[in-house]
Amino acid sequence: MFAISPSAMRGQLGKVAALFAGSIRPLTPNNRPSGIFKTPVEQAVWIGRNGLEGDAQADLRVHGGPEKALHQYPAGHYSVLAQAFPDVRSELFPGALGENLSVSGWDESTVCIGDIFQLGDAVIQVSQPRTPCWKIDSRFGVEGMTQHIHQNDLTGWYFRVLSEGLVAPGGEFCLIERDPRKTSVKQLLSLWRAHRPSPEALESIAAISTLSPNWVKKMNDRAQQLRHLP
Repeated sequence: MFAISPSAMRGQLGKVAALFAGSIRPLTPNNRPSGIFKTPVEQAVWIGRNGLEGDAQADLRVHGGPEKALHQYPAGHYSVLAQAFPDVRSELFPGALGENLSVSGWDESTVCIGDIFQLGDAVIQVSQPRTPCWKIDSRFGVEGMTQHIHQNDLTGWYFRVLSEGLVAPGGEFCLIERDPRKTSVKQLLSLWRAHRPSPEALESIAAISTLSPNWVKKMNDRAQQLRHLP
């Protein structure tokens, strides 16, 4: 099921730069609970249906659970954020935005909805983009970072876990299967941010069987709203 040809895999192999997990901690200024604070995982860890063993999320409505079991954030985005928010440059490094996985060479333009990756002994699948929230601004004590991330498609994405297994820091991370529709995370985000996107385009992406149910509903609901506009 998960095999692809050697030629398709060429250039798709990579090493896991880092894995991150964390407990729930209070987030200033209102001390609301958050799982955004992650620290590096230094030994092999089990990836289950709900994510890395030892990792916690405070609000399962928006983070965590089977459709958002793992969050990957492109390592290269941190230098982009550091240029936009130089006052917190020293705080912008892999793991700081609450991601579980940091691998170089992948971003929203090269990762597609439904992509299946081998991560150590586990098999994981891209399910949806991350939706940045107010906690990012609170985490760094700045205004506008969440909006900047949203407007520039610097969100990262989530995985569901197809096959559980062990993964160690520095283990292999590679693409093993791609949905033939090849809809990148960036294409989805760009369409979603558009002022009045085509309802047909929204419904086309909603029809991708590997897209998370939450995003399927969002796309279809917006398409219906647009059809009733004058």
